[in-house]
Amino acid sequence: MDRGADATHLLSRGLAGYLREIARALDLPAEGTSFEISDTATAYLALARRTAARPDQDLMLVWSEQSGWAVAAETKPGDESAVIAYFGGDDPVPEPRRVAAFVAEVVAGRQPRGRRPAFSTRDNRRALAERLALYAG
Repeated sequence: MDRGADATHLLSRGLAGYLREIARALDLPAEGTSFEISDTATAYLALARRTAARPDQDLMLVWSEQSGWAVAAETKPGDESAVIAYFGGDDPVPEPRRVAAFVAEVVAGRQPRGRRPAFSTRDNRRALAERLALYAG
């Protein structure tokens, strides 16, 4: 197996486990999660919560290896989701309990929108896979 394919396989296993832990920390079913690894790794968790500012819109927790976690509001099909807040910080893979606390703050209206982080993805797929390996189970 070539190194690129090997890193993608490791990243897939680790990201799947990481999402399970995030779902567990949020008391959500793992079936409400999904991820994709292509030129960019991304993930999605459906949230069973809404905010007072957007009572008619479902929320989702989204992740990418380029910008980390964000809470966004579901919009009409085909429209881009509306980001409510970015997790921020300097770590694209924060501990699941910290992500759960971030979601609670956003839902409570206590989390500022913040700036979209920009994590380097240049030659880091293997490093990201190694970081996520502890969640691979």
